[in-house]
Amino acid sequence: MKSSTKYIIVLFLIFSSYNYGFSQNDHRLWYNKPAKIWTDALPIGNGRLGAMIYGGIAQEQIQFNEETLWTGKPRNYNRKGASQHLAEIRRLLAEGKQKEAETLAEAEFMGLKSEAGDRQKWVLEMKAGKGITGNPATIDYDDKLWKTIQVPSYEGWELVGLANVDGAVWFRTTFEAPANWNGKDLVLDLNRIRDQDFTYINGTLVGNTDNLDARKYTIPAKLIKTGTNTIAIQVLNYFDKGGIAGFKDTKRHIGIYPVGSNVENGVSLVKRWRYLIQNTQPPEVAQYQASYQPFGDVIFKFAHESTYTNYKRSLDLNTAIVNTSYTVGQVNYNREYFASEPNQAIVMKMTADRPNSVSLDVTLSSVHQHAETKMLNDSTLGLFVRVKDGALNGEARLTALVKNGSLKVVDQHLVIAKADEVIFYLTAGTNFVSDTNVNGRAANANDIAWLNLEGKKYDLIKKHHLGEYGQYFTSFNVNFGTSANAKLPTDQRIEKFATEKDPALIALYMQYGRYLLISSSRKGTQPANLQGIWNDMLTPPWGSKYTTNINFEMNYWPADVLGLAILNEPFFSKAKALSVKGEETAKEYYNAKGWVLHHNTDLWNGTAPINASNHGIWVAGGAWLTQHFWEHYLFSKNEKFLRNEAYPIMKKSAEFFVEFLVRDPKTGWLISTPSNSPENGGLVAGPTMDHQIIRSLFNNCIEASQILGVDESFRKSLQEKVKLIAPNQIGKYQQLQEWLEDKDDTTNKHRHVSHLWGVYPGSDITWSKDAKMMEAAKQSLLYRGDDATGWSLAWKINFWARFKDGEHAMKLVKMLLKPATNGSAGSYVNLFDAHPPFQIDGNFGAAAGIAEMLIQSHQDYIELLPALPSELPFGKVNGIRARGGFMLNFNWNEGKLNEIEILPKVGGVCWLRYGENEIKLNTEVGKIYRLNGKLEIISTKSIYQ
Repeated sequence: MKSSTKYIIVLFLIFSSYNYGFSQNDHRLWYNKPAKIWTDALPIGNGRLGAMIYGGIAQEQIQFNEETLWTGKPRNYNRKGASQHLAEIRRLLAEGKQKEAETLAEAEFMGLKSEAGDRQKWVLEMKAGKGITGNPATIDYDDKLWKTIQVPSYEGWELVGLANVDGAVWFRTTFEAPANWNGKDLVLDLNRIRDQDFTYINGTLVGNTDNLDARKYTIPAKLIKTGTNTIAIQVLNYFDKGGIAGFKDTKRHIGIYPVGSNVENGVSLVKRWRYLIQNTQPPEVAQYQASYQPFGDVIFKFAHESTYTNYKRSLDLNTAIVNTSYTVGQVNYNREYFASEPNQAIVMKMTADRPNSVSLDVTLSSVHQHAETKMLNDSTLGLFVRVKDGALNGEARLTALVKNGSLKVVDQHLVIAKADEVIFYLTAGTNFVSDTNVNGRAANANDIAWLNLEGKKYDLIKKHHLGEYGQYFTSFNVNFGTSANAKLPTDQRIEKFATEKDPALIALYMQYGRYLLISSSRKGTQPANLQGIWNDMLTPPWGSKYTTNINFEMNYWPADVLGLAILNEPFFSKAKALSVKGEETAKEYYNAKGWVLHHNTDLWNGTAPINASNHGIWVAGGAWLTQHFWEHYLFSKNEKFLRNEAYPIMKKSAEFFVEFLVRDPKTGWLISTPSNSPENGGLVAGPTMDHQIIRSLFNNCIEASQILGVDESFRKSLQEKVKLIAPNQIGKYQQLQEWLEDKDDTTNKHRHVSHLWGVYPGSDITWSKDAKMMEAAKQSLLYRGDDATGWSLAWKINFWARFKDGEHAMKLVKMLLKPATNGSAGSYVNLFDAHPPFQIDGNFGAAAGIAEMLIQSHQDYIELLPALPSELPFGKVNGIRARGGFMLNFNWNEGKLNEIEILPKVGGVCWLRYGENEIKLNTEVGKIYRLNGKLEIISTKSIYQ
């Protein structure tokens, strides 16, 4: 730990104890039953290794990840010479020919995909029956030994029994045709199938579709017989979700019925079908970017009975330890899990309160097709995986230390009998070195970890874990009071939260966001991705990548304000690596200096446009990343950081936009084109969000260069250009315009509210700068509505906080904390944010949003309780941060501020506001300033007294 970090921790400990007696709350998630599915399980992580703990009784599953196991390989994502089409795309947009511009951009301006395999050859082989005996399409085919699976699999067959399977799978079922169907043509309505199907009725091919369009095949009457009929479908899934998906509206049934009728008057096919996997080796699918991968699973099978009492599983945020306890017979069992950063291992301890009671069988496995388990020594299993069609491989090791029992290896299993306790150490690594180097040795991380673990007692390893984790978690505390529901299991609290007051759950959720950031982002690691560090799927949603048109940035919104500034380091390191790759993209696509990043990136730091031209050509991703550098400077006032880290990357981004911006022939303003308003409205010229971000970037560079006393001529050029950038505009509906033209649709409920970037996280629009524009922004948000995906709800909490409407902000908090059921946004049982599916940005964004309700410092002054809702009449916070380099404690009761303590990190003027009261304090480092609720000074005291 750096000495400066130790100093801040010491200051915090002194500061937080001063006159408050503020103890750490019981911030704990707990449940009275084991996890059934992945989003019930409890997460642990040390920044590099992550694990999900299920807490089963007879069988326990630990699903684990290592941050650098991804698909893909180092390659150039940029299309050479794309810039030669830039002028034509701009011309088409200027003439209002959006579709023509998108068509040209799709053909000539997108990034390069990875190489694809020979799909045509593979499909022909599957149709010819390669890999199976006989023809499953025929009526008399014997399928009695086939397994069964639920159909439809609405979100992919991976979730109903075919985990991480891509390839060819046969499905068979039967239906009974009544006599009155005789002579009638029928409709077989299957709706969506992923990806291609060959559908047979009684052995005859009746349909073939190779896309996600709805399947509604007409069956000639001559193929149907009264009584039993056979349906056989060969499904070819190339990538991602597979299977007969049916309707998005799960109340609608797939089925078969007479032409002119409907399924309600026919036969539903929603049931269990028989299936047979024909092939799991489809050809490689060309991808714009790579996907984060799961590593493996540890499965513990216990020798005791499955009947139990006194069950409890919990995650203590104060210690980052998961605990599972229960009673079987007369024996009380306990398991303890944590992810050690000092020792780079997932640590697991299993005990019982009676001797010789711990007996279990342990295996390592993986969903990767190329995976193998080996015995490495008489107490260690090794798991070796290789990512399909990629450059990365991994090695994990599981070592058992047994006290007073036996341990042996049988058929690549660890078999433990009659032990008093067992301690397991799980380590993992890959061959990833950098975005251009995969020549590492996967075993190295295991070797280093074991050298560090060997000979150390469990209590010492746990002590080091608690100390290392504690330095981050204890830097902030919050207490909103309690209620009766605080005694309930967490899943029950979530169910009741919408209708019953539970302020402690809001504090828990806030601290859970901090816990997840600590667990998925440590110095020297990769930054938190779309799912933090936790993923159990080979094709996770959106690749579990880094979506840079909000989601990646949102992950780090709470870092500075909630005392986790040091955890920005992986974000900053990623941004610097992207700036290197982004220079080539700027040159190839825009013939410009500087660097650019579009709306997504991955482990390999791709910066080119991806996915589709109607939303993938968005140029402001890099500029948004640099905003985090500037914000970190504002919170820390660290001039060395500004000079060496922030300003260089900000300047290079600004250099790009100096050359990229062009004059709009209609208005004369400088505009951003081509781009879009993520991810809404298609390819356009002049989206409002871009102009807010670029204007903020230019202003940040101007101020930074003045502070540092550098680049006077560059500063003057920015001062001239920033005046010419298209301004924010109020449209005909009194809304903040999303585009250059006044064309907003007030019925549009899109999840992105991109044109409000200037309200939050930016400060391009504030009450003090332009109250009328703030009102227009609020009107835009009212039109957009409250209902949204999880991360969008989190963003809207921050908006309403900036609008100083605490009640509306609390309404969004309640929506985010409702149970995520039936495909709705909200929170899963383990409090993971539901887009749906799981995306971690909502957890982080909401934690920042709750902080924004308590303190705001983006307008030259620090405002306390600017958006306090009536449901939080009481509260205390310790260690919250504000721009200007200030740490604060404050508390309130009956909705009114009681007392504040201020600790300046660098000194200088601290301008405080609360309600109608304000004060400007000339502060000095090393002193604590106490004020009452009227902002009157009570005392000034040295921290050394």
